[in-house]
Amino acid sequence: MLLVTWQSVVRSTPAAAAATSVATAVAMASTPDGGGYWIASSTGGVYAFGDAASYGSMSGHTLNAPIVGMAATPDGKGYWLVAADGGIFSFGDAGFWGSAGALPLNAPIVGMAATPSGDGYRLVASDGGVFSYGDATFWGSAGSMRLNAPVVGLAATPSGRGYWLVGSDGGVFSYGDATFRGSTGSLRLNQPVVGLEATTNGAGYWLVAADGGIFNYGDAPFWGSTGSLQLNQPIVGLAHDPAAAGY
Repeated sequence: MLLVTWQSVVRSTPAAAAATSVATAVAMASTPDGGGYWIASSTGGVYAFGDAASYGSMSGHTLNAPIVGMAATPDGKGYWLVAADGGIFSFGDAGFWGSAGALPLNAPIVGMAATPSGDGYRLVASDGGVFSYGDATFWGSAGSMRLNAPVVGLAATPSGRGYWLVGSDGGVFSYGDATFRGSTGSLRLNQPVVGLEATTNGAGYWLVAADGGIFNYGDAPFWGSTGSLQLNQPIVGLAHDPAAAGY
């Protein structure tokens, strides 16, 4: 199970220890074969585990806004970090396709998703606004809607021709070829939803809540959750293992 908590950042060196004393884990991404993953911190640190290689980070650099999301390239040889102001930072073979860093945003950026080719990406803001770069096509957004809860995440379809947005209440918004499979928008949740991850074929998705509760829709199986456990810190993200049955 690949869930990341609010403060699950490794302290492997004195420099890392200094960074993590003020940093919090905010996002994670899996390698293509599922043999490893990266965890990104709010201060731009990137921590690699398993077969995930380190390609650099923003640790030690002054950021205009905290890091809030990350995405890996299709071959796993690079990744992007995105800041709350829409700034993009590229590492390894991740290309820079543009950013919202110079735009006057109505709401902060909360997540990103890369296209299948890796030649583009989309950013999503908490008001549901979507920003597309490179070969990422814009299929619509919730930016002009009155939302019951802020948007907290974005996931793309395998074709790259659509995407889902998810709100903290578990409401799901579908665009392009993304099919709506269900949501927790009408449920009373113990903790807010913090992320969404699509299945490999795009015929389903999982939502994860801050307490580690998992909600599965479409062809997304339920493999377990931490919803009944007492966590030291809240869950902040979820990554699907693309090479195995798990998350």
